[in-house]
Amino acid sequence: MQVIDRVRELRRVPANQLKPNPRNWRTHPTTQRDALRGVLADVGFADALVARELDDGTLELVDGHLRAETAADALVPVLVVDLTNEESRKVLLTHDALADMAGVNHQHFNSLLNDVEFASDAVDTMLAELAAKSTELPDLNDQEEIDIPDLHQVVVECDNERQQESLFEQLRSEGYRCRVMTL
Repeated sequence: MQVIDRVRELRRVPANQLKPNPRNWRTHPTTQRDALRGVLADVGFADALVARELDDGTLELVDGHLRAETAADALVPVLVVDLTNEESRKVLLTHDALADMAGVNHQHFNSLLNDVEFASDAVDTMLAELAAKSTELPDLNDQEEIDIPDLHQVVVECDNERQQESLFEQLRSEGYRCRVMTL
C-alpha cells in the first residue's frame, strides 16, 4: 500500500490563533480537562496538534481542540497538513475513533502504571479509572486465533439484470449457494 505524506510542516503557533473546527464532534468533560492539565504540568507537550491552512492563511484544527483550549496563551506545536475540507472531515471523524479501538496489553499497562508517578490527583484518578476498565477488557494478545475457513467464490459479470437473474436461478437449481450483487 502506498501512503501519501500529508504533513507539510511543523510550526509553533499561539494556540489562541487556531480556529476550532466547526464540525468537531468530541466533547471534553471536566475530568478530562483536569487530567490534561496535570499531564501538561508534569510533561508538557509531547505531540503536536493537527491543522490545515485555510485560503486566508489561518489554521483550522483537525485534532487537538482540547490542548489548544487548555494552553490558549502558549505557543503549541502544530503539524500543518495539506488536506482539503472533505479530507479534514474524514480525519476529524476517524482520528480519535481509531485510537479508541486499541486493545490493552495488561502486563505492559500494569508495569507502566506501577513505574510512573504524577503530581496531579486528576491524572491519578484517570489512571485508576482506566485500570479498573482495563480489567474488564479482554487482553487481545491472549486470545486464541480464530480459524476462518477458505471460501472459494466466482464473480460473474453479466450484461444486464435479466442475464444476472437467469444465471442466478440456473446456478441455484444446480445446488450452488448464490448471492446477487450489484457493484
